[in-house]
Amino acid sequence: MDYASYALEIAEKLGADYADIRIQNTHSEEIFLRNLSLKDTSNSIVHGYGIRILKNGGWGFAHSNRFDTETLEKTVRKALEIAVQSGRVKSDGISLAPENSYIDSFETRVEIDPFSISLTEKVDMMLEVNRTLMNYEAIKQAMFHIISQNDLKTFANTEGSRIEMNTTFVSPMLIATAVANEDSQSRAYNLGGKNAGWEYVNGMNFLENADRVAREAIMKCHADTLGEPQRRSLLLDPIHLGLTMHESVGHPTELDRVLGWEADFAGVSFATPEKLKNYRYGSDIVNLVADNRLEGGLATMGYDDDGVPGQRWHIIEKGILNEYGTTRETAPIIGLKRSRGCNRATYYYDFPINRIPNLYLAPGKTPLTPQELIADTEDGVLIEGQGSFSIDQHRVNFQFGGDLFYEIKNGKKTRMLKKILYKSNNPEFWTSCDAICDKRFFKTFGVNNCGKGQPMQAGRMTHGASLTRFRNIRVGGSQ
Repeated sequence: MDYASYALEIAEKLGADYADIRIQNTHSEEIFLRNLSLKDTSNSIVHGYGIRILKNGGWGFAHSNRFDTETLEKTVRKALEIAVQSGRVKSDGISLAPENSYIDSFETRVEIDPFSISLTEKVDMMLEVNRTLMNYEAIKQAMFHIISQNDLKTFANTEGSRIEMNTTFVSPMLIATAVANEDSQSRAYNLGGKNAGWEYVNGMNFLENADRVAREAIMKCHADTLGEPQRRSLLLDPIHLGLTMHESVGHPTELDRVLGWEADFAGVSFATPEKLKNYRYGSDIVNLVADNRLEGGLATMGYDDDGVPGQRWHIIEKGILNEYGTTRETAPIIGLKRSRGCNRATYYYDFPINRIPNLYLAPGKTPLTPQELIADTEDGVLIEGQGSFSIDQHRVNFQFGGDLFYEIKNGKKTRMLKKILYKSNNPEFWTSCDAICDKRFFKTFGVNNCGKGQPMQAGRMTHGASLTRFRNIRVGGSQ
């Protein structure tokens, strides 16, 4: 039976101003090893549908995992009832930005279906990697975690759209912890998740990288620290910058957060609408691009949960705040004629919310290698990988750690460091950006656990950059 068409027919007969349905089947597998022991494995399927109805300016939402006409009709009626009540209490009714209707399909490019690889084969590979790490006496803990997920989704609405989406992602992560020199330090091998198949895991060459990860974890135990913070140059690798741009650019430019609708987990935003097109967010070479068509990007799903196709636009252009991430609901509030397609839900039972798109720092246009950038730096710190972070409720003041640190003196990468923090703010940080390596050195990092909303939803998006330098940032040691 065509449940999507049936639900929409009922919604229209009952007088809905607008309705849509998402039928979603999510197949997830997680594998977690600690040392040489399989600690957890799960293989689950979540299947159901969520129905949104707009009536008299109010939203209603209901969901079910029962597929029969009686339950479907009850779910539609429940969504409509909630919409009617919402319309009564909402003083300024919701209106949706106009959008074309689409009959289309989208599918992630997958070479090796991750669910075609047996659990035994996966665990054997992970055990071999952990065994390599544990060959070092100083490595006391090795953790290997892999998530694989496939989402089959049908989206349809009363405006005539009917879209089939088939997306697959994998997200592997390895962490080694060393105990030596009266200290304990960890080193991760984590390139983020990617919309792809098991070929992505194979391409990360975990076995080959395990020896390096172990040695670097041990070296961190013997590394030096820095004293009180001083103004230094910061060279940040793409993996590290993924988290920095996520927190200091991605969240503050979600339009629901800008409007003050959303404050959970990440606070509101200083980047308010009067700053559009005139606020200097970064230096002239800072171009932060949103791209929900990025190959392999975790937010590359073809269409969002408003039925809006993936697009590419500048959040920050030549250092100026240019645009936000928007939905059909939020865009009209600041006079925009169209949504940028940033409305996404995690599961069928979640209400879609304004989400960070795939967001990356555009590479430098002038040829520049990492070696040349280091050679041009007199006094600085190079940070690789992600660590701790803290940011205030308006996304202005922040501090970040990292995973691996090197001191740069007189154009050379010298001693390894540990326990480093840098402190800065918007716009000091992004306006201090003075050099970005070119596109040959561009790398991405996929985030699959961005928490937002109540109840909390885990969103997915991808960030990217080349090695980048920031001048005169407060950098020092932590305790």
